[in-house]
This record gives sequence, structure tokens and C-alpha cells, in this order.
Amino acid sequence: MAFLEENHVLYTEHVYEYVEHGGTEVPAQALGVPEHHIVKTLVMEDEARKPLIVLMHGDRKVSTKNLARQAGRKSVEPCKPEVAQRHTGYQIGGTSPFGTKKPLPVYVERSILELPEIYINGGRRGLLVKLRSADLARVLSVSPVDVALS
Repeated sequence: MAFLEENHVLYTEHVYEYVEHGGTEVPAQALGVPEHHIVKTLVMEDEARKPLIVLMHGDRKVSTKNLARQAGRKSVEPCKPEVAQRHTGYQIGGTSPFGTKKPLPVYVERSILELPEIYINGGRRGLLVKLRSADLARVLSVSPVDVALS
């Protein structure tokens, strides 16, 4: 959230009871918002073990094959939780694309940018921030991709 404030992004905080392995369904129900508007921050790595972030709708999965192709990589796979934490500085379940330990390339499912507002992790478990998707694109160097699976 410090990153958002430094970049003059207006946001609101939304706290919910975190449930281990509850996914985005838990905050969607708790906050009464569509799961499609909750954005998950997924940490992946390519064939050279170089990390990247992909932002995806809560109710969709990522096609790693399509992501690799669109990101110009040979292959992409999810990081192990401890590796993701090392790359971002965030605990799994509380990963935010903002203020990561080191700058990482960020890919975003294109249709997320079409939503007026999104809910995305605020940097700890049980906390989402609501902000304009235009602000997300403004403060992060995002690369739009089409990699969603139903």
C-alpha cells in the first residue's frame, strides 16, 4: 500500500477472513463482489528460472503454454511457494504486484484492464485493495496478454 500511496493511486482497503487454500472465492463471498473482479497475483518462472508475475481474474486459470508463447519464453510454470516469496518478499496468499522485493515483469490478462475497478491483494493475507484498473496499468509496466482458461 506504501507503493500505491507513493504513486498517488486512490484505493480502498477491504479486509476479510483469510482461509488457507480458499482461493478468490472466499473474499468474493465475504465482500459481495464478483470473483471475476478479484485479481490474483501469480508468481511464475521461465525455463531459465527467471521470475515473472501474471495477473489473472479470480475465476480463471492461466494457460502456461499461451503465457510462455506471448511472453517470448520457452516455458513458464508456477513457482514453489518459498521461491515465490523469495522473489516478491510476500507470503503466499498475500502476494501483491506492487512493491515487490525486486522489479519483476508483470503480465496482465487483457480483459482485466477493461474492468473499471478491480480488487487485488494489498500485501498481506486477508487484505484486498480496490482500485481503478487504469491505475494498475499506470503504475506498473504491464504487458497485456490473452492467456485465460475457464
